[in-house]
Amino acid sequence: MATTVRHTAALALAHALSAAERGLPVFPLSPTKLPALRSPHRGRPEPVLCRGECGLPGHGVYDATTDPQAVRALFVAAPWATGYGIACGRPPYNLIGIDLDISGYEPAEGTTPDSVAALQQLAFEHLFTLPETVTVLTPSGGRHIWLSGPPNVVVPNSAGRLAPGIDVRGAGGYLVGPGSVTARGAYRLAGGTAELRPAPCPRALLRLLAPPAHHGHPRPGRPSRQGEGLVHFVLAAHEGQRNTRLFWAACRAYEHGFGDALAETLVEAALHTGLTEQEARATIASASRLTRGR
Repeated sequence: MATTVRHTAALALAHALSAAERGLPVFPLSPTKLPALRSPHRGRPEPVLCRGECGLPGHGVYDATTDPQAVRALFVAAPWATGYGIACGRPPYNLIGIDLDISGYEPAEGTTPDSVAALQQLAFEHLFTLPETVTVLTPSGGRHIWLSGPPNVVVPNSAGRLAPGIDVRGAGGYLVGPGSVTARGAYRLAGGTAELRPAPCPRALLRLLAPPAHHGHPRPGRPSRQGEGLVHFVLAAHEGQRNTRLFWAACRAYEHGFGDALAETLVEAALHTGLTEQEARATIASASRLTRGR
């Protein structure tokens, strides 16, 4: 068993180094697809808003690097890693991941899975064609489509905003790299795409992925000084943390008397992490009720 684990870890490092050589920033993942290294700030009484500025590993996607020596050091620190993540939204490709999830869906014979059909419908309605590009097959039967974005456009992460079953990985997000092994199985390149580079994202699709900011609301990442740290805390959330971080931040804002003033900015920040507006507003309302009842 130990030999198998070491072999899987060695393969993960080899695949990660190969990706880094092609200019893709990488970091180690555990079999759960989460960052393999725990935060060096864990156990602190208050959240530490650090994205690696402290110089220590354990900041998830913010550890991602293309430096082979640094990649090796990360994997040495996480010998249990069985895969690697690829940071999106970073030069040179400014990677955008279109995650077509079909887990739990068994298409009838001769039909197309919901998420694939939904993407085809979007392409038809908005007059774009998906180019030939890197495609990664997931253990659940889904696929990750890799696209390259322009350097001056920030694509936010989202879950189901384009259509049910379609998630988007953008700035601050990551994709599981091909060759990774997780608790559910292995990620592998689709046939005929191994030698491709991420193709440029069609402009019409890019407009759907990065819609203009809503007028009249503060832009996430540019909040007023009051509550700025809370907004950045929400923006740094990964999948599985989004509601918890939003609730915590909203509670602190209401406790300090500026919850109502910060609510819209927190909603915008939550949308950028992939929560829906309904989910975000419900979470903030719960925080308001809890703190006002204390």
